[in-house]
Amino acid sequence: MSRPEADLAGLRGATDALVLALTTVDDDALTGPSLLPGWTRGHVVAHLARNADALVNVLEGHPMYAGEEARDADIERGAARPADEHRADVRDSADRLADAFDALDDEQWKATVALRNGVTDHAHSLPLRRWVEVELHHLDLDIGRTVADLSGAFTDRAADYLTARFAGRPDVPPLELRAEDGRVWHTGREGAPSIVVGTPPALVGWLSGRTSGSGLTTGGTLPTLPPL
Repeated sequence: MSRPEADLAGLRGATDALVLALTTVDDDALTGPSLLPGWTRGHVVAHLARNADALVNVLEGHPMYAGEEARDADIERGAARPADEHRADVRDSADRLADAFDALDDEQWKATVALRNGVTDHAHSLPLRRWVEVELHHLDLDIGRTVADLSGAFTDRAADYLTARFAGRPDVPPLELRAEDGRVWHTGREGAPSIVVGTPPALVGWLSGRTSGSGLTTGGTLPTLPPL
């Protein structure tokens, strides 16, 4: 597969939106709670920066992180920094990742890369993985952006990505997801599916654990999905 231009463009836009949003956040706000249990906004921003560097590691053939303890320690160490340092770190780490993507040729985009916990994927999947990371954690910052603000380009790609993540998992019931525009996704384990209907943003919000399923309709009770 050649260079994934649409995903790279989406990632650039999401990163620019995040950096711009962070200009409205001061030191005190970053010490406040995010929507992720146990993490401040500073933890979320530090994680995003270190995740960009981790993907650079992956593209260079190194382990994504030195280890889980090292990953957690890097996030903890960076969480309490001033807002201007956070902004610079997010911007600079994103630039390093963009440069690493730009250096790949068509053959390298096809290569298999090693992620965390024994997961492997193709290099051409990484821009989408990072795009999902940036968009969802922007929501987790709780600084004004909501699922309703997600672009159609993102929710289309995220619906494909998230349903693929849950496909075949024994801890996810069989599901048939129907967008109001007629598109259909299947995910979860084998069996007669429960049908869930809603807009792509509502589906993505629920699949990603960022909403409880508001805006969705189903014949029964929406199942609780495992965390990503």
